[in-house]
Amino acid sequence: MGGAWQGPLERIDDYRWMIPKSFMNGMNVPGIIYADDILIKSIKNDNAPQQVANAACLPGVVKNSLAMPDIHWGYGLPIGGVIATDIEENGVITPGGVGYDINCGVRLIRSNLTEKEVRAKLDVLVTTLFHTIPAGVGSKSDIKVSDRDERRIMTTGASWGVENGFGVKEDLDHTEENGCMDGADPDKVSERAYERGVRQSGTLGSGNHFLEIQVVDEIYDEPAANLFDLSLGSVTVMIHTGSRGFGHQICDDYSKGMVRCLSKYNISVPDRQLACAPVKSPEGRDYIAAMKCAANYAWNNRQCLMHMVRTVFEKVFGSSQKNLGLTLIWDVAHNIAKFERYKIDEKDKMLCIHRKGATRAFGPGNPAIPHEYREYGQPVIIPGDMGRNSYILLGTKKAEEETFASTCHGAGRCLSRKEAMRRHDRNTLLKELGAKGIKVMAVGKETLAEEAPYAYKNVNEVVNVVDKAGISKKVCRMKPIGVIKG
Repeated sequence: MGGAWQGPLERIDDYRWMIPKSFMNGMNVPGIIYADDILIKSIKNDNAPQQVANAACLPGVVKNSLAMPDIHWGYGLPIGGVIATDIEENGVITPGGVGYDINCGVRLIRSNLTEKEVRAKLDVLVTTLFHTIPAGVGSKSDIKVSDRDERRIMTTGASWGVENGFGVKEDLDHTEENGCMDGADPDKVSERAYERGVRQSGTLGSGNHFLEIQVVDEIYDEPAANLFDLSLGSVTVMIHTGSRGFGHQICDDYSKGMVRCLSKYNISVPDRQLACAPVKSPEGRDYIAAMKCAANYAWNNRQCLMHMVRTVFEKVFGSSQKNLGLTLIWDVAHNIAKFERYKIDEKDKMLCIHRKGATRAFGPGNPAIPHEYREYGQPVIIPGDMGRNSYILLGTKKAEEETFASTCHGAGRCLSRKEAMRRHDRNTLLKELGAKGIKVMAVGKETLAEEAPYAYKNVNEVVNVVDKAGISKKVCRMKPIGVIKG
């Protein structure tokens, strides 16, 4: 990481800081970081601003290299980073700008249940979920998938799950991209990636991935909360996972391969982790086709997991998922590259938007939003750590104008996993969470300490920044009462 940030940070306003183009040779645009006085201190300690500046050197980058308040050090682009490249001006795509866990994302499910009803059965509910849902490193699913089906998952995404009984059509309507990106090509995926992806559809994974039972405890926008059929005390379920080893291998394959593209296309980058290729080059097109396979794989993974959640709730509460009101509010991608149109210098441009640890936040009226949400803006789902809160927000027009319709994606780490483990042990943490009324079960012995609340920034502060800055708008807050970790 190279220690604390020593470079310039010029204050623009209460919630934006700028790294000027003059900071280092090769910067094509300034860097802009969204943060308040509290968060900027931890951001400086992490040195992630250097990665914001590095990304500003990419060919074809436009407007600003951006970072959200949950920014922390990552591979190539910082986690919490957003960059856009102009594909008509030799703009590039970089696997380091998408990340290893392609389409790591969050899915939020509402219910008709109250906190009292769930707490009465919380132990059995969490235990049943824990023993039903495969979680942890190398976990495998009981869902039978043929070789032909594996390829179909890559090209059809969550539709595969719905077609095979793991959900309903309405789920697709409330999933970003309807759960599938066109243009995925399984032939651009390595054999090793195929091997790592076998039987991982419907698995939670490890690390910061989780399944959480939550209760709405604050409402900031009542009409929007009513739109999502949520009120104080409503119980929700949040699923956070991605493309597992499948997407990780695709990123690894193409990150290494694109190092060779630097000399081929006469590209200079300050960090080889930002190895890239022009979007329109053969290498760029191949990566995009493989990335879309991983994105579709992740959407199907979360679709299958949601089906398992519904099944467990039916079993524990002795009622149908319809009577329990287990409907999908929204599913968002956090690590992905998308092609979207924005005005740059008064010209309409097709841009490649890299969002790495960032959430798309289209504002009201955007045609990409389902019609029932369009008047309000795209739902934005922000998970916190397992001891604090999570949020639902809405995208805004200001986000479309300032941040390529992007906002934060979570709390953001402030301690390494090693440092977090050094500070606390598993049993102490379980007692602390239990005292807050949170039941936690985890597969890995070290996972709980690695993912302790103090290892993360305060999500309430992070969300406050994006809300006050106007790039997303708070709707409601949820507190955790049951957590499953890998």
